[in-house]
Amino acid sequence: MNYASEARVPTANGARYAAQLGKHWAHNLKVEEDGAVRRITFPRDARGADWPGEGVATLAPSDEVLTCRIEASAPEQLEGLKGAVQRHIDRFAFREAPLAYEWHDEAPASA
Repeated sequence: MNYASEARVPTANGARYAAQLGKHWAHNLKVEEDGAVRRITFPRDARGADWPGEGVATLAPSDEVLTCRIEASAPEQLEGLKGAVQRHIDRFAFREAPLAYEWHDEAPASA
């Protein structure tokens, strides 16, 4: 994975949203739990795609912030996953949505 982005989303309900989204995506994706942190793996061929590699979203809640980190194998995959994560969290956060997402892209890592 060569591309990454992170957003710190202000919410006091991050643990709830991470758990709900993890449970939701566990029906068809690999979801790992480490305490309140959820790590979701998107296969390289998800939804008919053909990315160079898989994508990973990590949701790490704290008291007032949900940190969302996405790692991807291509810039287009990264953008797609940012949108998917954001839309899904906002569905669970309907009482306070839309939440404020300010994505910070990291410089691509060397292959």
